[in-house]
Amino acid sequence: MKRVHLPAALACTLLAACATAPAPLQGSYATVSPDQAATAAATNGTAVRWGGRIVEVTPQADRTCFQMLSAPLDASGRPSFSGNRTGGRFIACRTGFYDPALFATDRDVTFTGRIAATEQVRIGEYDYRLPRIDADVVYLWPERADVQVIRYEPYPWGWGPGWWW
Repeated sequence: MKRVHLPAALACTLLAACATAPAPLQGSYATVSPDQAATAAATNGTAVRWGGRIVEVTPQADRTCFQMLSAPLDASGRPSFSGNRTGGRFIACRTGFYDPALFATDRDVTFTGRIAATEQVRIGEYDYRLPRIDADVVYLWPERADVQVIRYEPYPWGWGPGWWW
């Protein structure tokens, strides 16, 4: 009986190994969310891995800052917007120039870095306090293809000529 479970356990282990984060995103990080970091000043210097969708990209003289709409990360480290859950907004800054044409609005990005401070940002008429991280890694995810599956069912009532016809 134990021999039957061995192939299944091996297959599950191999599939779990395929769901790991890309090499630049691997490591151990605190489980602090952007919402928690915006309210707690004691989190400065904490190593985090945050991700989400780009709201705005601001190239500056020596760095580029990204304003992000946060989302929970899946097993591979990619932002997952299933269920419309978000963790608020955050700002991630990295030394160098990142082209806003490539890092366009609504692209998924994951960052690793340390919480540096909080910044006051005006969104519409609302003053918003956003945590800012000094990013070590900026990981732009490939765009997901919009796939529509269309199933042709010639006999909608479920019966008709079989496969032999």
